[in-house]
Amino acid sequence: MNLLLLSNSTQYGRGYLEHALDTVTGFLPPGARLAFVPYALADHDAYTAKVRGALAGAGIDVRGVHEGGDPLARLGGADAVFVGGGNSFRLLSALYRTGLRDALTKAVADGLPYMGASAGTNMAAPSLRTTNDMPIVEPPSFEALGLVPFQINPHYLDPDPASTHKGETREERLTEFLQENDVPVLGLREGSWLRVEGDRAAIGGERDARLFRRGSAPREIAVGSDVSELLCVTAVFDTLA
Repeated sequence: MNLLLLSNSTQYGRGYLEHALDTVTGFLPPGARLAFVPYALADHDAYTAKVRGALAGAGIDVRGVHEGGDPLARLGGADAVFVGGGNSFRLLSALYRTGLRDALTKAVADGLPYMGASAGTNMAAPSLRTTNDMPIVEPPSFEALGLVPFQINPHYLDPDPASTHKGETREERLTEFLQENDVPVLGLREGSWLRVEGDRAAIGGERDARLFRRGSAPREIAVGSDVSELLCVTAVFDTLA
């Protein structure tokens, strides 16, 4: 398994993918034909053009899977795949509709490098259940790609002690998730990412991550930390505490 899972594609004050560009271009094969999955946003052409522009200087050939009429053929001819961010429910629904959900799972298991950002990172987990997004469409199932056996929460946001907002914090929502499900959740703050190479996994980027486990207090995971033990967990869903 060869994965680069970004919390976000745009960092405050920087251009698209700029904050992670060296890591992204180091992850992708030189001169790669990159299949881009734009289904998390409504305008697939504009989204693909944005990715193409961001990676053009690195010699990456970006091809939207919607271009040419056959997403599966586009994926089959690629050297790597990038699943972009946006709405996770819309994205997963499209993966089921196009047949890409099963095709991606098989291709990545066979060695195709997979890069995700935000919603694309959510897709790498077993389930959609720890997304931050509104369910604007209803996918056939919450079952995602399951490229890693634990859950991820991109854009993890720490509680603001000065806020007067009385809604649930991200930490409270993830705690509620763990009351019903027994699977670790890796909170990736903006500017951070997870790199998986075979049986090794590590936190990269500019900010530490936060790990949630059932029955334990959340703990900080420093940039550079090895989190390979998470690749060995077994997810159990719909189980009461």
